[in-house]
Amino acid sequence: MPVSSSAAQERTCALPLVPRLALGNVSRCVRDYSVYFATLAFSACLLYAFNASGDYLLALPLNVEQAEVVVRSQGVTGAFSVFVVLVFAVLAAYASRFIVRRRSREFGLYGVLGMRVPTLAAVVAAEGAFTGVLGLAAGLVIGMALSPAFGLVAAFVFGVPWRLAWFFSSDAALATCGWFAVIEGGAILLCVVDVCRRPLLELLEHDRAPERLALAGQSVTRAQCVLAIALLAVVWGTCVVQSGLFVLAILPMGWAAYVATSLVFRVVAARVPAIARLRPGYWKGLRAFALRQLEARVSSGCQALSCTCVLLACAVCMACAGLAFSVGQRVAGVAGPGAPSAASLAPIGYVGIFYGETFLVTAAAVLALQQLSQAIDGRLAYATLIELGAEPREVLAAIRAQVGASFALPAAMAVAHDLAGLTLVRSLASGVSDGVFAAVAGLSIGGTLAMLTLYYLLCVRECRRILLG
Repeated sequence: MPVSSSAAQERTCALPLVPRLALGNVSRCVRDYSVYFATLAFSACLLYAFNASGDYLLALPLNVEQAEVVVRSQGVTGAFSVFVVLVFAVLAAYASRFIVRRRSREFGLYGVLGMRVPTLAAVVAAEGAFTGVLGLAAGLVIGMALSPAFGLVAAFVFGVPWRLAWFFSSDAALATCGWFAVIEGGAILLCVVDVCRRPLLELLEHDRAPERLALAGQSVTRAQCVLAIALLAVVWGTCVVQSGLFVLAILPMGWAAYVATSLVFRVVAARVPAIARLRPGYWKGLRAFALRQLEARVSSGCQALSCTCVLLACAVCMACAGLAFSVGQRVAGVAGPGAPSAASLAPIGYVGIFYGETFLVTAAAVLALQQLSQAIDGRLAYATLIELGAEPREVLAAIRAQVGASFALPAAMAVAHDLAGLTLVRSLASGVSDGVFAAVAGLSIGGTLAMLTLYYLLCVRECRRILLG
């Protein structure tokens, strides 16, 4: 053992400064990079699974008509893969911000010790590249290991026989590597720019400085409230009254929904704390402390909650549409399993179910990253609170309230979006009976809320471990 350890140290020391420092940082900060690594591995796994969905089906025992439908559907799923890439690009960018904020003090110390900006940029880029390569490899391995499960979902939607088999698609792996390189390259570039543009003093205090909500004056808040109501009226009204127009303009409508949701959360962040401070129970327990912890990360929190809310709303609608166009069509007797008319709707069903799963897990990942980031940033505040004699029961209640608010707000707003979105899905799935569609919609909403509840419990447990030990 001493000989091999010494040899490993000699090989590490033989590396140039930048890769040696980057490897040491990644291995030393394994807890921080584990969140980033898990996010990248998850993204690579689902990118590979989506690109390989057609190959999974072609590996199943299909007849000639079913094989032709699957081949034609690959064009549909391939077109939708671009939007999957955009979703994971947002997730990777958010995870990169988590890493920069968590390690900004260390990057600032490098500058204080005399490291020049190009060298610091190279170190940040090398750390991202090492983690990205490992995440990509892990995602491809997990995607191949889960290929029977992905094949089962595809076979169930398309109504074809399924058999247990592990499958690896080289074409899907190459496409995943290409898209992942673009996503991770953009995320690394954002990290480098964010680190290099900040002064050293700001880097040293970046992880402790509380955030301020820009444009939060009373008159500005009223204007934001009016604009949010107007945008929601346009989006929801078009979705309910002019469903065809909404489908044609789905990208601008989705962006308008995101902006409106962001404005709603900004209004809530600006008005609710002021109202809460006027209530008699504000000083009861640690409510004031929990509210102050939420306000300390108000700017990034509004961005994360807005992104999460839109993803959750899309997850419910897409999953409901996918189930309605696959299971609902067969239950309603519109077409028999495996028939060409049923298979022609299978690409829509598969894309819907896959999108629903993708958006749901992405939203949960964004919330988890936000809560872990806030917990790490708040360790000093909670340690001071405990030293002042706060009871563990009250501290745990403050943690639950802080995490619960971050989960309850986007979930409530997402349900409001879905009241209009499911109306659109119902008009598209006109061949499905009301009873079947109600069951599908209830399953979609219930499954989403159950997943959020599970993530909430896991986040409370992890934040408790970080803050209380």
